[in-house]
Amino acid sequence: MRLKTKITVLTGWLFVGLILVLIPASLLSFRQFSIVTAEEHVRAVAEVVRVSLTEQMINGVISHRESFLDRLSEVKGLLGARLVRGPNVVEQFGPGLGRERGPDVIEARVLQDGVPYFATLDEEGGSIFRGTIPFIVQDRGNPNCHQCHKAANGAVLGAITITLSLSHLKRQALVTILVLTLLIIGFAILAALFFRGQVAPVALVARRVQEVVAKAKEGNFRTHVLCNTEDEMGEIARDLNWLMSYLQENLSNISQEVARLIQYDLQDNSNLLVTTIEMVDALVEVAQFKQAVEEDRTTREVYLRIARILTNQFGVKTFSIYEVSSSRNHMRPVVVDGDPDAPASWCDPQILFHADACRALRTSHRIDSFSDLSLCSMFCGQQENPDLGHICLPVMHSGMVGNVVQLVVEQKNGHLYELLVPFIQVYLRESAPVVEAKRLMDTLRETALRDPLTGLHNRRFLEEYIDTLVATAKRKGYRISVLMIDLDHFKKVNDTYGHDAGDAVLRAIARELAAQVRTSDLVIRYGGEEFMVVLQETAGTSGEHVSEKIRLAVAGLEIALPNVVLKKTLSIGVATYPTHSEEFWEVVKLADNALYQAKQEGRNRVVIQQKPVTVEGAATRPDAPRG
Repeated sequence: MRLKTKITVLTGWLFVGLILVLIPASLLSFRQFSIVTAEEHVRAVAEVVRVSLTEQMINGVISHRESFLDRLSEVKGLLGARLVRGPNVVEQFGPGLGRERGPDVIEARVLQDGVPYFATLDEEGGSIFRGTIPFIVQDRGNPNCHQCHKAANGAVLGAITITLSLSHLKRQALVTILVLTLLIIGFAILAALFFRGQVAPVALVARRVQEVVAKAKEGNFRTHVLCNTEDEMGEIARDLNWLMSYLQENLSNISQEVARLIQYDLQDNSNLLVTTIEMVDALVEVAQFKQAVEEDRTTREVYLRIARILTNQFGVKTFSIYEVSSSRNHMRPVVVDGDPDAPASWCDPQILFHADACRALRTSHRIDSFSDLSLCSMFCGQQENPDLGHICLPVMHSGMVGNVVQLVVEQKNGHLYELLVPFIQVYLRESAPVVEAKRLMDTLRETALRDPLTGLHNRRFLEEYIDTLVATAKRKGYRISVLMIDLDHFKKVNDTYGHDAGDAVLRAIARELAAQVRTSDLVIRYGGEEFMVVLQETAGTSGEHVSEKIRLAVAGLEIALPNVVLKKTLSIGVATYPTHSEEFWEVVKLADNALYQAKQEGRNRVVIQQKPVTVEGAATRPDAPRG
């Protein structure tokens, strides 16, 4: 309901209530006034009659009293007057005139107790007022009652009954109330018009404020309230206009900056307030995400966190996250449809070995199939479902593509994901430096754990990895064979052909050692020309068998050097965990003792540790001759 309507209705109900209160009050007041007036009128008439009768008795014309009473009936509003004699008067003067005889019940009671009687009676002709007034003996005045009557003071001589018509009073009361009601109604109409006139400017400003607020709820803060008054409503209008301008300017700046930050295309017809809130909420969530990925230990954890964001926050169920190698020659899937161990599913496998086949990697641009289904020939998801499309987002690391995130969605939902892509890219950009840093740290760590000459793992790697290796062996209950290997007469190679030739020999030996064992086994350059091979899950004589296989392979290896071809042999010592000791480093010492024995026995041979020995026994052997 409008404000002006409310004021009108309120004023109307106020005056209706006033009328409903005043009419009963007025009627009651007029009735009470009429009764009081009638009572006084009756008393006045009774007193006139008493005085007149007294005068008539003194003057000796009491016999003419009936004509006097008849003339009283002619008075307007006076319906009648009747006299009745009391017992004392009847005894002294007789019953009197015929109309003075036979008192009714009320008159008899008045004659008896001397108390006046008044009552309002409703008859067919209308309402009448009856009053019966006693004439009581008094000794005051001149003349007084004792001059004519033989009665004591206070005795009742008689009574007069007077009846008055109240109809004219009732009519007058009704006319008065009607006039009063009409005046109130007229005043109510004038008051309502006055209040509407006073409220009209307030209602107008209120309606305009409502329109401005409604526009603001839609994100439009450009509308203003038109009000030029100098009162409070004018101040409200000016303050609201300032607030709208302030919000428009600052929210517009904030939304543009945030949109630029997340590279979001801000539409002119978008709800500025809602859009800004959504973008700011997204930035808060991204900040929390960035803090979380910075605290992750490995790139695998970061990739899984990105996968959860895609699934839980953006509703993408089918996707692939690829990692590009540092050489940019190949890619590998790190998460596919939320599974970190799943193979490539949505692209042709050739991109794994020829990374340039990936259009997003090659161009460093976003690639999608919504505008052109055949834009990327590597996408194979349409073979399973022709309605599927894809969006491939390259993630830049130091100016080059480090990851490619592929979203696989239905073609009909392409427009929706077009809107979500800017928000997804914010997460990817925030995670990119973290992923790059962790990959760099992994590379540095891998470099620190590998021998730069041979590419084999070094002794530091063994020290870091051995606890995991031993814990796994204990849990699964298998044995580990340790092969300590030394290159025979290596010093002669350096002395005769130079250190470059020695390095070439070491590289060739390392390649051969790696070729003779499984990928699950470890080949380590232990130091100088000494190597170690750790065979996992060995049984029986497998350690001896692999050792002999390695010795024979190296003995038959021809190493081509400038102007010469060399052939070298190995001495190998073998010990087994936990057969020879339950401490891994004791097993290493036992294998080293066996290697010493092989050297002592003439080199180019394998010596197996025969029985467990104490740590002291393993540690006290002299340094074995090298070379």
